[in-house]
Amino acid sequence: MKLTVYLAGQIHDDWRKDLEKKAEEKGLPVQFVSPQTNHDRSDSIGEDILGEQPGNIYRDDVASSVNNLRTKVLLNKSDLVIALFGEKYKQWNTAMDAATAINQDIPTILIRPESLHHPLKELSNKANVTVETIDQALEVIEYIFE
Repeated sequence: MKLTVYLAGQIHDDWRKDLEKKAEEKGLPVQFVSPQTNHDRSDSIGEDILGEQPGNIYRDDVASSVNNLRTKVLLNKSDLVIALFGEKYKQWNTAMDAATAINQDIPTILIRPESLHHPLKELSNKANVTVETIDQALEVIEYIFE
């Protein structure tokens, strides 16, 4: 059995590469998918397809439509979602992806530091498992295969 795992969370650091490397070292039979992690590509995809827009609001709107479609397809094909919440960036998209997964009954693991316990308490309560590190999230996945 091989699991497809959607990695929701910030795109401004290398946490996905770190998690993927550790999963490979553990020999976990998983395939990872994620939102578009190239920030410029994500912001420009609507105009890349539909052409220049008359302003930033329209540019954001067409990019969001394409990005939301991509996310929906990948989430729906995933067996599991890992949503990482960090302290440095606003996490609106992470919260949206985690809530969507939970509402679609896709098993969900939240990774969040203890400092975000209070602001994420309701979301954490609805997720299947909440941990503080990517290593702990991988241990949960490893347990699935025992």
